[in-house]
Amino acid sequence: MPIMLWRFTIKKLLLIFLLPLYALYPADNDRNPNENEAYETNITFRDFAWGTSMDDVIRRMGRPVSREEINGLVSLVWENVEVNGYMTYTLAYFSSSGLQGGTYYFLTHDMDDLMQCYSELQNELLERYGPTNLQKILLGRYDPADLLQTITRELRPYESCWDLSGGYVHLKVNTRQGDPVTLWFSSPELTRQIYGDTRSTTAQR
Repeated sequence: MPIMLWRFTIKKLLLIFLLPLYALYPADNDRNPNENEAYETNITFRDFAWGTSMDDVIRRMGRPVSREEINGLVSLVWENVEVNGYMTYTLAYFSSSGLQGGTYYFLTHDMDDLMQCYSELQNELLERYGPTNLQKILLGRYDPADLLQTITRELRPYESCWDLSGGYVHLKVNTRQGDPVTLWFSSPELTRQIYGDTRSTTAQR
């Protein structure tokens, strides 16, 4: 099958899938007025602002167990950092201008514990940052530059993304491959390096 025809077929299938989902989300005019609370858009990592120096982070976090440098970014790793009641491996990424991102890898005991961890984190992030990218597309309040990539990313099982003015948040778990629950925070600068310009317009509450 020609590549262009295959892409068209994929987009058509996505639209067929998304139409019933769209019905689940009321139009903005039909929303409950009590739901108009403002969500956070200022992303930080462990309450460190983007650009915080490595020395300041180490001073508060303690000495990391390892350090690596890849593609101009220095990553520091800490073990046994508690987040939301779970122990994690915690990574922080630094460029020459300071802190640019961080990742939590959650340690869980079994599949039930893993799924509970994912659900608890997702609910907390929804309360803090509002609808995910996919939900905002369905509400007509988000128009990313690469619509197909954005939709397919969140159609994967157990994956949620928030593209905000203050950074990017990505929660995921891959149960098939046995990967842990992973929560990634990225500064706008690092997000642009990885994804490019992810949105053509900003549609936040």
